[in-house]
Amino acid sequence: MRRLLPDIRAVFVREAGADRVVPPAGFTVQLTLFTSAAMAFLAVFALALSLAAGRLADRWGDELARSVTIRISAPEEEMERQTSAALAVLETTPGIAEFRALSDDEQRALLEPWFGAELPLAQLPVPRLIEVTETGDGFDAAGLRLRLQAEVPGAVLDDHARWRRPLLAAAGGMRLFGWTALILIAAATAAMVTLAANAALAANAQVIAVLRLVGATDAYIAAAFVRRYTLRALAGAAAGTLLGVVLVTLIPDTGDAGGVLTGLGFQGWDWVWPVFVPPLAALVALLATRAAANRVLEDLA
Repeated sequence: MRRLLPDIRAVFVREAGADRVVPPAGFTVQLTLFTSAAMAFLAVFALALSLAAGRLADRWGDELARSVTIRISAPEEEMERQTSAALAVLETTPGIAEFRALSDDEQRALLEPWFGAELPLAQLPVPRLIEVTETGDGFDAAGLRLRLQAEVPGAVLDDHARWRRPLLAAAGGMRLFGWTALILIAAATAAMVTLAANAALAANAQVIAVLRLVGATDAYIAAAFVRRYTLRALAGAAAGTLLGVVLVTLIPDTGDAGGVLTGLGFQGWDWVWPVFVPPLAALVALLATRAAANRVLEDLA
């Protein structure tokens, strides 16, 4: 950190005549500005994707972890008796907060997306579903299964574990993809800024030689390049971040039904994260320019 302080100071404290060492215009200026803006724009979307995937994973985990379903498959004449027996078992099971048997209309609504609105539920051997919500401490799933097997032969306890694991894995993978994209964006930004700084230093080899003859140190010359390219990266990243935030805001939010794609965006304290994109882009540019300047100046020595 101490080694960075002089370079950070050089960015915000302008030394007389230092900016004349670096060309004020040219393709390197445009390259740095465009690259910083484009990468910051992509970083905002990658950040939004990662945060949305994290929210989705938390929501799926909470909803599925606390929700359990009991499915009763029995002949029509036994259905009501076994349903009542299952409800009686749940009444005496510690760790159960709420439970209720779904009505025919509710079960029809669950099946409607797959079989249509005109599903003849009364003519089909559709199992009876009991929705169970557990307390924070939870319940003994193995013990409840044994009791159901003994008292309600047609009942099957489904704790949604087989559904929860792949969903959480998918959401976790999307979150990892977002953070990996951010790392690659930072690396690409560093590479492009290094390329621009190398080109500018090589193009001004004669100017650097003259500056050395009049007593300019390599630290003075390198600081001039660090200042100019860091400020260019900061300006470009600020513009790209602003554009990215505006477009993310315009993405429609369909609520819980929209999943991760239409739920892409920032919520609550998530809005703080885009603020860090321009400073981080400037820091990447600072490190890349300093390394490029030191290497080229050594080669020109």
